[in-house]
Amino acid sequence: MTDEPTAGEDAALAYHKLNPPGKLEIRATKPLSTQRDLSLAYSPGVAVPCLRIAKDPLTAFDYTARGNVVAVVTNGTAVLGLGAIGALASKPVMEGKAVLFKKFANIDGIDIEVDETNIDKFVEVVAALEPTFGGINLEDIRGPDCFEIEEKLKARMGIPVFHDDQHGTAIIVSAAIRNGLLIQEKSLSDVKIVTAGAGAAALSCLNLLLELGARLENIIVTDIDGVVYEGRDTGMDPWKAKFARATTMRTLDDAIDGADIFLGLSAAGVLKPQMVSKMAPNPMVLALANPNPEIMPEVVAEVRPDALMCTGRSDYPNQVNNVLCFPYLFRGALDAGATGIDESMKKAAVEAIAGLARERPSEEVARAYGGTVKTFGPDYLIPAPFDPRLILRIAPAVARAAEKAGLARRPIADMEAYVDQLNRFVFRSGSIMKPIFAKAAGSQCRVVYAEGEDERVLRAAEIALEEGLCSPILIGRRRVVEHRAKRAGLKRVPDAVEVIDPEDDPRYREYVDTYFGLVGRRGISPEAARTVVRTNATVIAALAVRRGEADAMLCGVESPFATHVKAVRDVIGTAEGVSELAAMSLLLGDRSTLFLLDTQVCVEPSPDQIAEMTVLAADQISAFGITPRVALLSASRFGSRDTESARRMRSALHRLNSIAPGLMVDGEMTGEDALNEVVRQRAMPNSTLDGEANLLVFPNIDSAHISMTLLKEVTNALHVGPMMLGTALPAHIVTQSATARGVLNMTAVAVVDAQSRGRVGKPGDA
Repeated sequence: MTDEPTAGEDAALAYHKLNPPGKLEIRATKPLSTQRDLSLAYSPGVAVPCLRIAKDPLTAFDYTARGNVVAVVTNGTAVLGLGAIGALASKPVMEGKAVLFKKFANIDGIDIEVDETNIDKFVEVVAALEPTFGGINLEDIRGPDCFEIEEKLKARMGIPVFHDDQHGTAIIVSAAIRNGLLIQEKSLSDVKIVTAGAGAAALSCLNLLLELGARLENIIVTDIDGVVYEGRDTGMDPWKAKFARATTMRTLDDAIDGADIFLGLSAAGVLKPQMVSKMAPNPMVLALANPNPEIMPEVVAEVRPDALMCTGRSDYPNQVNNVLCFPYLFRGALDAGATGIDESMKKAAVEAIAGLARERPSEEVARAYGGTVKTFGPDYLIPAPFDPRLILRIAPAVARAAEKAGLARRPIADMEAYVDQLNRFVFRSGSIMKPIFAKAAGSQCRVVYAEGEDERVLRAAEIALEEGLCSPILIGRRRVVEHRAKRAGLKRVPDAVEVIDPEDDPRYREYVDTYFGLVGRRGISPEAARTVVRTNATVIAALAVRRGEADAMLCGVESPFATHVKAVRDVIGTAEGVSELAAMSLLLGDRSTLFLLDTQVCVEPSPDQIAEMTVLAADQISAFGITPRVALLSASRFGSRDTESARRMRSALHRLNSIAPGLMVDGEMTGEDALNEVVRQRAMPNSTLDGEANLLVFPNIDSAHISMTLLKEVTNALHVGPMMLGTALPAHIVTQSATARGVLNMTAVAVVDAQSRGRVGKPGDA
């Protein structure tokens, strides 16, 4: 890394440094607002569970967070591709792993960086931490030290110890091979396997494959010194020696002849095209070196079109990504109170992952990925990393295996209830933006940003370019855009984007003609039309979309929301059959994910408008892969009050039952009824709403907007939106408080909106 950081390095540093430094914090899970709370949380009340635990250590899982806490432990000797950078320098990576545990499986990961490279001393430190944690995730420890460390810790500790670099990779690789051989109609017991690389991950992959049915005599291991053969002294260790073969082969080129599977965990370019051409018919090539694999997929396709291909990269099919496994494996192990993770639990994870790839995509997953989810086949051997069903398949499978192996101290009594609990976490996790970004990735969608001079928009456009979300178009004075982009340290904006300069664009007269044709009979004179097109960036953006020069538009970071609504209504208009526009906000919180309607447009909607906007909102929510559960809110609880707003919500329910009979909706009800099923069941046992509502429909704009802003501030939830509903063309308006990240989130939403309407690259109406 140079002294002068690049734009990407600047962004990474800022991400880790600001508000507050790092990626983790600790929050209390119990109230601490009164003297009684304090006396229960600490002295004297805390003595009671202490004595219980002293009498029965297993009750620590009942009275403390131990059963949901995993230590992410390293000594910094093999950090990512950075090498032995030390324990302290590894801390950002370990914090990142802890964040993944929380995000994907609701496990509290605590990073522990141990400044010790002596194996026995390191083991002593980690083993002594057993009373604190429910599991140990070893990370980024060099081989072969990691083998010995894990073996010693497993022998001493009565909680799961798992080196993810080894076993996480092995589980995903095994699932891919399991499905690949199914397609290629081969048996694991018969195939010849050749590796490039003999580190911890590679050897763990081979050991798990042996457990699954591969035969040792069919495996040839190669490393930097060539084939691992009997009698070799250079670079050998006991774990590698297990795979030494009595053979005259000495190079990968020798070994690859007739191989059914190539497993690469080594370095870029190690596998040559001529080597692939010598492999057996219908081979599998798993080139997992990062960031550049042992051979690129397109090269393999040229020489062996019959090959199945996996890499470690997200821009190719069949990405071997450990996040597919480790959060969910630990989730199942912790929930069963497992004393360890044995081979049967790993095999259960393999079968769960492989089986999920073979399942028909659920309707929710298909909607989340725009209806284009790949089905089982050569380009879909393992599930997508953000498939919400991963936790639902892997965690129960691992928990069952732990119980069957006699390792479960707290077997799960009601598996159906357990799966339902996991399903509720999936919804609450806030992961719903991930499939939207996945769908938008690689799009050629042209998104026009009305406020192209605003630094938040410039930063969002830069990231959108880096992530391949869209082709940004900025509206703004070029000299100002260039100056502000330079001041912000941006590298690709504005040079790599189109800029519509209101002061100097050859299409100005055409834009004026289009605009006047739309509003000329609404009291707008030709002179006024010229002024608007020269000065109103939202109108320009809307005209670009209407004329087919952009596929979607984004505005709102400057000027009041209502002014943007007027411009969108004038130029874009409403969709056929829609009477009025509406705006839906999404709040992503730590404990809930909520859609709120209508937060910005309809001041006092009629029952018909409430019903209409609710149907539009439900369709939008379905695009996130979520089944809408709608609560029509009021101060009235199922007829307890006869206010005007309560009557409107009742009427809206009747209309919804008529026009959308399949929609899960009920009302009128209070916010407590909507979010607390127990409370709702007491008031209305036969409510048609099942579970917690995720779409809250308010009786007017005041209640919706106030609720949204208060919830956002009090819960520190991430606001996505507002998302415009009912527009004739893709157009979205953010609020003036939007951050660059908020603009980026709405960019992805706008792209998917344009894709779903078939608007990308479509000619305009002008």
